[in-house]
Amino acid sequence: MLEVKGLTVAYGSYLALRDIHIQVARGELVVILGANGAGKSTLFRTLSGLRRPVSGTVEFDGRRVDGLRPDQIVRLGMSHCPEARHLFPHLSVEKNLLLGAYTRRDRREVVETLREVYDLFPALRAKQHQPAGALSGGQQQMVAIGRALMARPKLLLLDEPSLGLAPLVVRDMFRIIRSIHERGTTVLLSEQNAQAALKLADRAYVIENGQIVMTGLAEELVRSEDVRRAYIGA
Repeated sequence: MLEVKGLTVAYGSYLALRDIHIQVARGELVVILGANGAGKSTLFRTLSGLRRPVSGTVEFDGRRVDGLRPDQIVRLGMSHCPEARHLFPHLSVEKNLLLGAYTRRDRREVVETLREVYDLFPALRAKQHQPAGALSGGQQQMVAIGRALMARPKLLLLDEPSLGLAPLVVRDMFRIIRSIHERGTTVLLSEQNAQAALKLADRAYVIENGQIVMTGLAEELVRSEDVRRAYIGA
C-alpha cells in the first residue's frame, strides 16, 4: 500500500531524513521506533504532503504522491493524526471531528462515520458539544484520532499518540489502536514506547538521526538487545 524509496528531506542545509526506504502492506500495522528528534514526525509530514522531499519517492496505493497537496493525499485515502494533536480548542468536539471529513461530500456517509467514531470513543459522545480545549489530554488525543478517522482512510498515520499521557491512558490508547487495525484500517504508527508498540505491530523500523538503522518483524525486534537497551530499558 505504501512504498517509500530513497526519501531525503531537508530543513535548509540540515538533512532531517536521509535515504529512507519503507514499505507497508495492506492490512499491516507497522511501527516506526525512534527517540525524540530522530525524524519520525518529519517522515510523517512528508508522507502526508506537508513537506516536500529533496529526493526520493512516495507511492501510495500504486500512485506516486510526493508531489501532491495534503488534501489530494487525504482524498486518496491516507490520513495523518499529528503529534501534539493540533485541535481547534475553542471549537466543539463534534466540530473538530467533522473537520476531518472536509474532503467528503456525502452527508449521510459522514454522519455514519461520526457514529462509528463515537462508538469507538464513547467518552466523546458525552462531550460532543464541549470545547475540545476543555478535555483531558487523553480525550483530546481521542478527538485527534477520531478526526483522522473521519476521512475514512485506507492508511492511518499515527504520530506519537501516547506522548504525554498517563500510563493508564496509554494502555487504553493502544487498545483503541488495536481495535482500529482489527476493523480493517492499515496503520503506520510512530512511537517512543517500544514495548507497547511492538506488542501491536507486525513489523517495525528503527530510525536514528534521520536514517533507518534496523528493521524486522516486531517479535524479532522486541528480542533485540540493542532495541531493548535503547527503547525498553531492559
